[in-house]
Amino acid sequence: MAYPEPLERLIAAFERYPGVGRRTAERLAFHALRDPAARELAPALERAVKETELCRACCNVTRSNPCAICSDPERDGTLLCVVEQPRDVEALERAKVFRGRYHVLMGAFNPADGAEEAQLFVARLVERVKREAPREVILATDPDAEGEATARLVLEKLARAGLVVRVTRMARGLPAGSAIEYLHKGVLEDALTGRVELVLPRNPPPRP
Repeated sequence: MAYPEPLERLIAAFERYPGVGRRTAERLAFHALRDPAARELAPALERAVKETELCRACCNVTRSNPCAICSDPERDGTLLCVVEQPRDVEALERAKVFRGRYHVLMGAFNPADGAEEAQLFVARLVERVKREAPREVILATDPDAEGEATARLVLEKLARAGLVVRVTRMARGLPAGSAIEYLHKGVLEDALTGRVELVLPRNPPPRP
């Protein structure tokens, strides 16, 4: 017997989320019916939609416009870090390793999966680079096939616009404190491809 129509609509709504199939959607729907605390999702979702917007400068999600990062005078406006998603900004900010500004593309270039160029904020990035003339654009897209395609797309668009700007790509390789035996094949391959030369000391100290 089919589920009641309201429950089917709830399951269908969960199925629209990335990576959620029918069975997972069913589990989420029944959990929402069973646990009163799970029902906070609806008002939380409605509030997030009403009270957030995209920053007019960097396209990140924000409650104020421009966002706190873009309006912070202590940030280095000559460094522009291009990322795929707002969660990438969150990760970099949490790590406290970057003090420049960001530009969020809101996705990765993957036509086979329906993510076309028109859905990304690449054109807005090109216009921003024209307007702000940063000294460096850092491509911080993910180190996977989609991330590489996105980085190439951005590089191509900047070149076609005739912009003279230094463009760099985030380095990839062995993470600090890691053990080689536990690393993914792609990480090891990137580390070997991007290896650096070491200079032998001219007068090495004698071994004890």
